[in-house]
Order: sequence, then structure tokens, then C-alpha cells
Amino acid sequence: MIETTIEDRERELRSLLDRIAAYPERAWTDERQRVAVLQRLLAAEEASATVG
Repeated sequence: MIETTIEDRERELRSLLDRIAAYPERAWTDERQRVAVLQRLLAAEEASATVG
């Protein structure tokens, strides 16, 4: 199994946001849900890094 790193998640998030920005007329429902998940994961990782 391949380990997913924070950098991987950040790259995926940036890619999704760029695609959404390039074609704002599309709904992007699944992609927006994935953006929300990635943002929560990254925020949780940042919070745990500042605590411990």
C-alpha cells in the first residue's frame, strides 16, 4: 500500500481548486466534496502538528 503524505493531499487540493476555477460554470459536485474532505484532513493535521 502506498502511504499518502500531506504533500500529496496539498497537491490534490491545489489541482482540484485549479480545475474548478478554470471551469466555474460546471457543478463539480464530487470534486467540491473532495475539496471539503481534503481541507478537513489538512486542518486536522495542522492542528495536531501545533499541539504535539
